[in-house]
Amino acid sequence: MRILLVEDDRRVAAALTSALTRRGFEVEHAATAAAALAAAPCDLVLLDLNLPDGDGVEICRQLRAERPQLGIIAVTARGEERDRVLGLRVGADDYVVKPFSMAELHARIEAVLRRAARSTPAQVVIGTGRVRVDTAARTVTVDGAPVALTRKEFDILVSLARQPGHAVTHERILLDVWQTTWGTRHTVEVHVASLRGKLGDPGLVETVRGVGYRLRGE
Repeated sequence: MRILLVEDDRRVAAALTSALTRRGFEVEHAATAAAALAAAPCDLVLLDLNLPDGDGVEICRQLRAERPQLGIIAVTARGEERDRVLGLRVGADDYVVKPFSMAELHARIEAVLRRAARSTPAQVVIGTGRVRVDTAARTVTVDGAPVALTRKEFDILVSLARQPGHAVTHERILLDVWQTTWGTRHTVEVHVASLRGKLGDPGLVETVRGVGYRLRGE
């Protein structure tokens, strides 16, 4: 889960980056509006509206126009009602006023990411090579043979099959399947072990050490 943190106060940025990293997020920091617009693609933006080289409201408007599905949370000291209304109207999914607790921010991040995931058009049949997943019928085949999975096992496979051949983090799986990133890796590991056994070839789901899992691309 990749977050772009747009914050010109480097002390605040360092503290937020450290706290978010401990919670399993990958964080890129941009201290200016120009850096924010030039940043690599991400899952969510934490956007300070007070920037040294541009208006954060206009940056929010531009980011929303370029990427309609992008999660955006305005994180700012502007607490007046008119500021909150304007931020939401130009495209922010949520608005957090400083000071705030990390628990609150984390909860708001998860809520925005869930909404963004639900609004993304879903593929019906996904997978690669030997594995095919029909998300509408909730069926799985390996080499054309049906495989019976529990709800959680199926949802984990869907999370992996959306990006075949690419590593999917434990946190992304937790969010996709359990709608939170607070869970433990052990929970994911137990269900992945069971999923591997039912697929008939443990090597189809590869462990990416220190990151998560990958559905083998063929």
